[in-house]
Order: sequence, then structure tokens, then C-alpha cells
Amino acid sequence: MTEQRPIDPDALKMFSFGVFSKLEGAVTAGMIHLGDRLGLYEVMSTSVDGDTADSLASKAGLHERWVREWAYNQASARLISVNNTPSEIPAIEDDQFFLSPEQVAVLADPNSPAFGMGMFHRLPQTMAALNKMPESFRTGIGHDYDSHGPEGAVGIERSFEPWTNANLIDTVIPAINGINETLASGATVADIGCGAGSAILLMGRHFPKSSFVGYDISQYALDRAADKLNASGLNNVSFSDPRKQPLPTDNSIDFITTFDCIHDMTHPAQMMQAIRAAIKPTGTWLLVDIKAHDTFALNAQKNPMAPLMYGISVLSCMSSAMSTPDGAGLGTLGFSASTAEAMAKSAGFSQFKRLDVDHSINAFYEIRP
Repeated sequence: MTEQRPIDPDALKMFSFGVFSKLEGAVTAGMIHLGDRLGLYEVMSTSVDGDTADSLASKAGLHERWVREWAYNQASARLISVNNTPSEIPAIEDDQFFLSPEQVAVLADPNSPAFGMGMFHRLPQTMAALNKMPESFRTGIGHDYDSHGPEGAVGIERSFEPWTNANLIDTVIPAINGINETLASGATVADIGCGAGSAILLMGRHFPKSSFVGYDISQYALDRAADKLNASGLNNVSFSDPRKQPLPTDNSIDFITTFDCIHDMTHPAQMMQAIRAAIKPTGTWLLVDIKAHDTFALNAQKNPMAPLMYGISVLSCMSSAMSTPDGAGLGTLGFSASTAEAMAKSAGFSQFKRLDVDHSINAFYEIRP
């Protein structure tokens, strides 16, 4: 019988603190969701001198007491700023809440590349997946993205659109050898896993001589894409469900893009083979996916967001990748550069190059037949 090591009281306190600090993060994430959903950050971003809880509530059309408690959470978490000018008799009016320029960029400005509210928008849908997880753990079968409902699709759209709008045309496209010229002169383009169509609509506007098709299996995302297409007035972009209208198999596409979706797929190897069959011998595939290392040990050591990534994988990415009985289940951090290159070459591609594009989460690869 193994002798049980006695509990170190100090180590116990530190471990308990660490556990409950995770709960604090979870609860505060919910408060961020509310700040975005109720427009509180937006209201704060327009204030010049800051607001008391009362004035903030009044501007947002909300109840002061609830707004005050929310603001206390946000300020104590250092997510919003506060000036405290104590009066002779302390009062709640002493606290003036405001946003720094950096806080505005992340919390309140949807046009900022740093805008981060997309994941918080879909937080209720993501966390609701917890109710389905026990069965998934028992059966091995996960849930596709449409299980998160229409707000899940909106959250994903809001997660990626700001950075895409700021960087795709001016930074990413020029980094790929010859693609800017190809698109400008007229090309056939497919965006696989297009979501709500942000990237392909942006390319469609900038390259009117080219034709674009976005493919996705999420009906909620395709509905969003259709609405945005109608509003855009573009006639060189269309959207399809590949289960109804598959990729062509005649090597006819000049440029194929996949943004943050291969690791989510149930059959990524088959998708790569389909891309190879669709792309011209002179074509290019832009693969964008999560930065990952080859082993758990390296991910845990080198990626400070590894706990978040593995948790999101269980609730979302890996769940999608295992939503069929034979799903590959790559997961959020399961698609490293070496894995991507090996799979691409197995699918028939011969050239694999990592692009010099700066992104905190994603890696960018130029792949050719």
C-alpha cells in the first residue's frame, strides 16, 4: 500500500486559490458578455470625463444598482478604469468609470483589429454545451457548430471580421506570391468554411474581375452570409452548402482559402484531397489555422492560452471535429505546422510555406500543388 503524503497547508491554500481564480475568470467572462450585450462598453467609449454608475445606467437605459455592481466587477478585474475622488462623506458618486484607448479597442470598437467581443458574444451558447458534454464523453460523439444556434454563428463572425477587414487585403494577400495580380486580373476563388462570408465578400469588393464561391455546412452561417451578400450588391460572390453543391473536381480553381476551419472538420484529410482535386496545377491554397506545437508538453510550455484553447476545444472545436462517429477530432491545438504539412503532402501538394504574417493566434501557410 502506497503511503499517502501529508497535505502541506500552504500548498493547499495556494492550490485552492488557483482553483477559485478560474471561477473568477468564468464569472467575469459572463460580465464581459453582459457589458457587450447591453451596450455598456459602447456607452462608456463615448464618454469624455467618465460616468458614475448612475449616469452610465441612465445613458444605457438600465437600472443603476445592477450597473453599479457590474462596474465594480469590471473595475476590480481591471477591465475598465475608475477614478475615485473621495468626498468628505464617502458616496457612490465618488467613482467615475471610463475606458482607456486600449480598453476601447478591445471592448467597444468593432472596427478595431483588436476587438475581442466575438467569443464573449457566443459565451452563453458555448457554455450551454456543458449540458451535452457528459453524453459526448460517454459516446465519443460531439456536436456541430449549428448546435450553438444562430447567435453562435454571429459570435464567430464578430470574432474574425475585425482583423480580417483590417489585414486581409493589405497584409495577407500581398504576402502570397503572385496572388494579388491573379485576383486583380480575374480568377476563380473558393473560400471553404466561409462562415458568414466576411473574407470572401471583402475580396469580392476589392477584386471585381474575380468570381468567388463560399462553402459552409452551417445553415446559420450561410443565412448570415446570404443577408450580407444581399446588402452588398455584389454579383461576383455566391454561397453554397458543399453537401448540396460540392467543390469542383476538375482542377479549375485558381485560389482556395480556409480560415480557422480545418481543425474543426470531421474529415480534414478528405477535405485536403478535395481541395487538391479542385485547385489548378498553378493554383494556391491559403491555409490559416491555429498556431500549435507538436506535443501537449510544448503547447503547455509555450502557449500561455493553452488552458483556454484546450477548454474551447472540448466545448466547440474538437466537439465539431467529432460530431460524426468517424470524426478525426484534431482539436484546437491538434493541427501543428508539421501535421498540416504532412497532411497536405499526403493529399498531393508539394509546396508548403509559412507566411510572415503577424497574428497572435493563427499561422498562415501558402500551399501549392
